[in-house]
Order: sequence, then structure tokens, then C-alpha cells
Amino acid sequence: MFQKLLNWDKETFIYLNGLGTESYDSFWSTITEITTWIPLFLLFALLFILKFPRRESLLNILSVVATTIFIVVLTYLAKIFIERPRPCNDETINSAIRILKTPTDYSFFSGHASSSFAITAMVFLLLRSRVKWAWIFFLWPLAFSYSRIYVGVHFPLDILVGAIIGILSAIFFYKMYKRLFYPTQG
Repeated sequence: MFQKLLNWDKETFIYLNGLGTESYDSFWSTITEITTWIPLFLLFALLFILKFPRRESLLNILSVVATTIFIVVLTYLAKIFIERPRPCNDETINSAIRILKTPTDYSFFSGHASSSFAITAMVFLLLRSRVKWAWIFFLWPLAFSYSRIYVGVHFPLDILVGAIIGILSAIFFYKMYKRLFYPTQG
């Protein structure tokens, strides 16, 4: 059963990665860089500042930072414990795929997926009652995560597990945030 899942993962990766074309390489290579998203992070901070009183906006920003630090550490520990090679470093498939990036660390689970979904879920949970269109922020982790398949560095299961762990981490931190700072609110 587990081997079937891993085979599906490789086959799905090869298919999705194979959809790429040179004309989109520059776009997806830009999307996969964290620095590309700095304006989005500034928008998140600005929305907190505009939509909440000063103390609460600072607490919101700090809670997103705490969630991010947690997920980065968790991802790092998972990668060194599990040691799954990245597709670009997997000798059974790397000659059959498009490779645009070649990191040498491990693959499981995706730090891009876990951190982007954690940040977005936390921002969404904090802003959803004040910014009705906050759901649109989830376009970022979807594009950011898919870019990792496109550039040849993550399998679909790396992305899926990273997204789930990121969202669950954000929910946990959101509940802790509410319990610590607003214990009387349900």
C-alpha cells in the first residue's frame, strides 16, 4: 500500500512537472522565490495595522511570526529525520523530469507549502471577520506550492502533507492566541 502511494506520487510528479514549458520557466522560477512575496507580507501587516487597534495589530503580527518560526523548525526537523530525496536528486526519475532548481537538502515535507499555508491560514483566521475577501490570500500558497513541482524539487505528497501540517499548525496557534489574549471570548 505504501509503495503504491509512493509510485503514485512519482508518477503524478512526473506528469505535473512535464506540463512545464520553457516559455513559463521564468514565471514559475520567480513565483518559487520567497522574496517575490515580500509585497504580500507587507500587505498582511498593513491590513493588521488598518483593521485592528495598535496592540491587537502587533499581537496579530507576532502570532503570524511565531507560527512561521514554529513551522520552519518543524519542517527542518522532519526533513532531517525522514531524509526523502528531492525529485531533482532522485536518480530513478531525474533524467526524465524538468529541473530548474537543485537544492541538496531533503524533500519531505515541503517547507514552501507548510510555511505559506500556515501563514495564510493564520492571516485568514485573524482577518476573516474584518476583510471579507481574505480567502483570496490562499491563491498565494497554491501557486507557491505548485511552483515547487514545476521547478523539480518537490513531490505532490511533499506539498499535500506540508499544506495540511501548515494549516493545522495555524489553527493550533490561532486557538492558543485566542486562549492567551482573549480568554473570555468563545
